[in-house]
Amino acid sequence: MFTDIILHERIQKALDAQGIKEATQVQAQAIPLAIQGKDLLVSAETGSGKTFAFLLPMLQRFLEQPAPNRGTRALILVPTRELAEQVTQSCIKLAAFTHIKALTICGGSGFKEQAAKLRKNPEIVVGTPGRIKEHLELNSLVLSDIEFLILDEADRMLDMGFREDVTTITSSCGTDRQTMLFSATLKTRDIEDLIEQVLKSPERLILSTAQDQISTIVQQIILADDIKHKERLISAILDEEKPERAVVFTNTRAASVHLGNVLKYHKHRTASLHGEMDQVERRKTLRFFRDGHVQVLVATDVAARGLDIDGVDLVINFEMPRSGDEYVHRIGRTGRAGKSGTAITLIAPSEWNLMRSVERYLKLSFTQRTIAGFLGHYKGPEKVKSSGKAAGSKKKKELKDKLDTKPKVKERHRDKKAIGKRRAPTSNAESATPIDQGFAPLKKRKAPDAG
Repeated sequence: MFTDIILHERIQKALDAQGIKEATQVQAQAIPLAIQGKDLLVSAETGSGKTFAFLLPMLQRFLEQPAPNRGTRALILVPTRELAEQVTQSCIKLAAFTHIKALTICGGSGFKEQAAKLRKNPEIVVGTPGRIKEHLELNSLVLSDIEFLILDEADRMLDMGFREDVTTITSSCGTDRQTMLFSATLKTRDIEDLIEQVLKSPERLILSTAQDQISTIVQQIILADDIKHKERLISAILDEEKPERAVVFTNTRAASVHLGNVLKYHKHRTASLHGEMDQVERRKTLRFFRDGHVQVLVATDVAARGLDIDGVDLVINFEMPRSGDEYVHRIGRTGRAGKSGTAITLIAPSEWNLMRSVERYLKLSFTQRTIAGFLGHYKGPEKVKSSGKAAGSKKKKELKDKLDTKPKVKERHRDKKAIGKRRAPTSNAESATPIDQGFAPLKKRKAPDAG
């Protein structure tokens, strides 16, 4: 219960207005530590409520210790624009009965307009590393008064190539601050240098890892012959499942646009979402999806991290994600907050090995499924390829056996009979001396006369 955590009455009022009564596991463990001022390193499964775990203690501090004449007091870094706007909206709802302001700073929006809003000193800034760094370089954002630094989906920011930007931003923040790192697939060995740089004696809450199965999500695969077969399967799956809302993931922008058009042709209410859309289009697309005007969202991985939309009960991977971590984040768009969901991945022949590597990484086995009337010719590899180690050992053994085996010499019957007997010469040539054979002995060279 949130009532077990002593929160400011205005924050409690905002929670009651949203009908939120129960604290999740990550919230119950992280919030008391954060209120004590400790740095945190938190890994918890997607959809577990990590956003409230860092927003609530932050708002609590600002209400208990108001500082109207200071600059920005909290910076929240996230990898994508969609996640930035979602975190900002969560903050606005929680701060509805306070004077605390939050602002989104990310690409796709006018730089000058953002700079004008920053001059009003919002207490909380939520942004992506690239645009935040731009404002720092042009002095339109000052971070010397920062009290809270939050890195949400920290590992993803580094994977996207933001390591240098994140390092520059964190070094610009005030040293007297509280820092928290959150992710659903946190691998500390990959970001250990960042942890050492930004965290001070952190409390580690590793509540789950990528290998922990999400029990509320049914995970299935369907084998497909090729792209055209996948397109027919997607439409058939949607007709069979009849989801309230579905997210279909592709690996490229071009694939998301093409597949969106294919599904529209088959009379599915569909919209595409990808990184090359401007921010106005992206907001409009997500709003239509949330409001139910769009049933199917075909998206690239810009929608894979942190996006929380009620009613998503089906996720389809049109293409196998490139890593186990990305798979976890994709399917995490369903089965959130304890609700049930289904995740289906379409596997072409070229994706079988990648699928198997994801299974090994996540330590699970996907359930194979078929759609009546849409069976393909591909049934999986005819012969499962042995592991590299086993294949290498087999080759070494074959080579050793080859070297150890002496070449066989064909033996004649008459040779076997002659074993142990002295062989008589068969011709004069065999018994002759070298001289007899026509080789003249070397003559002794005569020494030259002296003089």
